[in-house]
Amino acid sequence: MTPSPSPSVTVRHARPADLPRVAELAAEHAAYEKATPPAPGLADRLAALLFATHAPRLRCLVAERPGDGRLVGYATCAPELSTWDGREYLHLDCLFLEVGQRGLGAGPKLMDAVVAEARALGLPEVQWQTPAWNEGAIRFYDRLGAHAKEKVRYTLPVTDTPSAPAG
Repeated sequence: MTPSPSPSVTVRHARPADLPRVAELAAEHAAYEKATPPAPGLADRLAALLFATHAPRLRCLVAERPGDGRLVGYATCAPELSTWDGREYLHLDCLFLEVGQRGLGAGPKLMDAVVAEARALGLPEVQWQTPAWNEGAIRFYDRLGAHAKEKVRYTLPVTDTPSAPAG
């Protein structure tokens, strides 16, 4: 069975009731990127970031299929700072669609919503990264007119005890 096109997918801000499904999609995203799955309790951690009584740190947009209301994708983003530019930008942390929903129009709708979010926040730019092996995503972003920059991403776990480099 071929999935039906998604031009009528609705993109909206996530609601608290959406977070269990967003957590499922995040786990699918991690599996797709061959990364460690999210730790249990992701929906609760996202709720604290998205729906805090003070200014929320994170924004989450979801792609909802018409008819059954199933969430088939999501994008998360947050304002960040660029020292070199001396200004804020919107960092797109994740954009993910279920495998059967790719290439059907939901991705551009999510990106349009992310750009609209940046505009609403008064931010002049959206920045993100994707794995170098993800050729489908790279083609998608190139078609949008985005410009790639070569970088290597590092992570450094913060532990209770500082460690010095060996030497």
